[in-house]
Amino acid sequence: MKLAAIDIGSNAGRLLISEASPNAQGEMDFTKINLVRVPLRLGFDVFDTKRISDKKADELVKTISAYKLLLEVYGVEHYMACATSAMRDAENGPAILDRVLQETGIRIRTITGQEEAAFIYENHIAEHMDITKSYLYIDVGGGSTEITCFSANRLLFKESFNIGTIRLLHNQVTEEQWQSLKNFIKNTLRQLWNVVAIGSGGNINKIFSLSKRKEGKPLSLETLKNYHKELSNVSLDERIHTYKLREDRADVIVPALLIYINIMRWANAEEIYVPKIGLADGIIHALYNEVSNRHPLEKA
Repeated sequence: MKLAAIDIGSNAGRLLISEASPNAQGEMDFTKINLVRVPLRLGFDVFDTKRISDKKADELVKTISAYKLLLEVYGVEHYMACATSAMRDAENGPAILDRVLQETGIRIRTITGQEEAAFIYENHIAEHMDITKSYLYIDVGGGSTEITCFSANRLLFKESFNIGTIRLLHNQVTEEQWQSLKNFIKNTLRQLWNVVAIGSGGNINKIFSLSKRKEGKPLSLETLKNYHKELSNVSLDERIHTYKLREDRADVIVPALLIYINIMRWANAEEIYVPKIGLADGIIHALYNEVSNRHPLEKA
């Protein structure tokens, strides 16, 4: 069964197409067929003006039109499309999503931060790891950061905070917001032991790639601190050319590292696993569960 997830984030729009099929043990495997990323950067408008500009709206419509053609070419049977922090904050967000629906036939739902955290947890990475440890999912986006905790074989909490890479670039994260995140982590994790982080998002994946660490091995907090210092001390152009980064990655990777580092410090987590998962992967899993339960869905 071919499924697709459309994730309209604050920094980029993604289309993930996956094949769901049972393996020899009867468990469902999800094989990525294609992943398309377009740097829409909606947050650069929204976090300054509270609105998505006409230019960005046109680019979004064109992107979704292209995604629709890919859904058809790949024979996708069901899809789910979600928008996150930038669309949540955009005063004209509902009108733009209505325009997308009218012009492309694709319905995009704006999800809450809690729903975003829940979708990321749908990957269930922690459930297959050492049960003697507690796991903190950290997903850093352009507009928000979602954290979810799994310990003693159960989900403890899932929360969303309006602290994201684009907001930091635009100096729109206050000391009070940082303190609120710090207090939440310290208070809720106070009685947990052996906390290990699980990181998702394009920035932490890029750091993992740069580290040349073996697949399945964690990065240390010290490694993240070293990369933060190293990347902070060079210009944007130097990051692009020396580290082979796209411009829309080079500017956000430093604030992303700051978020991961702070959360790990406050959680007393010394290591972070980077299993190459994200919101789109979680949407695929949730979509499959809905299909299996024969709930009404969007058909491609």
